Amino acid sequence: MKVSVRSRRLIRLQNILFVILFLGVIGLLAWLSTRYTYQADWTASGRNTLSEASIALLGELDGPVNVTAYASETPLLRKRISELVERYQRYKPDLALAYVNPDLEPQKVRDLGITIDGELIIEYAGKQEQLQDISEQGITNALQRAARGGERWLAFLEGHGERNPQGDARYDLGGFVRQLESKGYRIRYQNLASQAQIPENTSVVVIAGPQADLLAGEVKILQEYIEAGGNILWLADPGSEYGLAPLAEMLKIRFEPGIIVDPNVSQVGMMLFGTDDPRVALVTRYEEHPITRGFEFNTLFPIAGGISIQDQSDWEAREFLQTLSNTWSETTEALGTITFDAGKDIPGPLNIGVALNREFFPQEKNPDSPEGNTRQQRIAVVGDGDFLSNGFLGLGGNLQLGMNIFNWLSSDDALISIPAKTAPDLSLQLTDTSIAVIGFGFLIILPLALLASGVLIWLRRRRR
Repeated sequence: MKVSVRSRRLIRLQNILFVILFLGVIGLLAWLSTRYTYQADWTASGRNTLSEASIALLGELDGPVNVTAYASETPLLRKRISELVERYQRYKPDLALAYVNPDLEPQKVRDLGITIDGELIIEYAGKQEQLQDISEQGITNALQRAARGGERWLAFLEGHGERNPQGDARYDLGGFVRQLESKGYRIRYQNLASQAQIPENTSVVVIAGPQADLLAGEVKILQEYIEAGGNILWLADPGSEYGLAPLAEMLKIRFEPGIIVDPNVSQVGMMLFGTDDPRVALVTRYEEHPITRGFEFNTLFPIAGGISIQDQSDWEAREFLQTLSNTWSETTEALGTITFDAGKDIPGPLNIGVALNREFFPQEKNPDSPEGNTRQQRIAVVGDGDFLSNGFLGLGGNLQLGMNIFNWLSSDDALISIPAKTAPDLSLQLTDTSIAVIGFGFLIILPLALLASGVLIWLRRRRR
């Protein structure tokens, strides 16, 4: 190709145009980057992005949220707080973050009871929450408590050998109750023999597996509480009803005899769930209900009993927990090798959980009350109390299911459980032999192999 003055000018013009267009594209991309953002979280379990549950909760918050961090001028601490709060600000722009140096405001810190560096004060809808746990779980729990808009009192029945809400024994409920308290629930203990009146501000009465008969007067108090529109969670272990048969008759439910046996757990349970006891019932699919809407966890129910719904006229009753089809209720003693007896045992699938609700008119003498004066009365009955006990709370989705039940009973349908995000176990355990083989390979074999390959290449080139 002959190079002329004209061709040189064309090439120079092309180069100038290319530089101008290239700079224009770079400028356009820079401008677009101020308008649109894209982020990707490649960490294990997405620990640096908000969970879907947190995002859903932010969508339910109507109004601004103010977060005040009482943090010293420590760059690492403030950076950690800012990065965490920024995740919330992406989905809720009216969430504001401000810093206060506690060293410069000592009196204010004392008045608020600030005790650690980096403590947060979260304000929403005129409610204030104080937070020391700087994590997604902590902030979302605080937002949930603020969003409840009032106290939620749970009254745990006592005096009949019920599961202890404060206990740390395997069969107690201490771990779950601490989770409830972190979500903003308040706990009280109700002994109907000494406190015959259930306080009016009680959101839910919990009957957690009594081991002794309730007195007829105590059962009557519970019936009157239901007639007055009260909500109840009844964790009924298989066996005796301990004087609560009139309550079951009032709710028109019936407890099936025997203990549910699940061969699915005995086959793969030890590998997947750490137990191969066939008396542990597995639930993998759920009936359509607000408690289980979007719930995708397996749940386990040790020593559970079936529940059936009788003809209902006052309540809208629905089963929301059902065992697999090859389960059955063993009506004889469930020990040793357990097999299905078609003449005695009750075949599955069996219902473990029943939810009842109805429209309640607080003004009973005025049935024509406006719709705004009505509310939902809700009762849940589960044929097992062990699934929320300390020994089984961490299995599958038991914790999340329990939180969903309480949110539904207290009419907090929009509030959902936020599972903690944890990284998988990334530790590598090696035996002494494995360590020796790896060390020998990297320190001796690999260097010798590289040296040998270099010598071979050198000899081949020399022969040419």
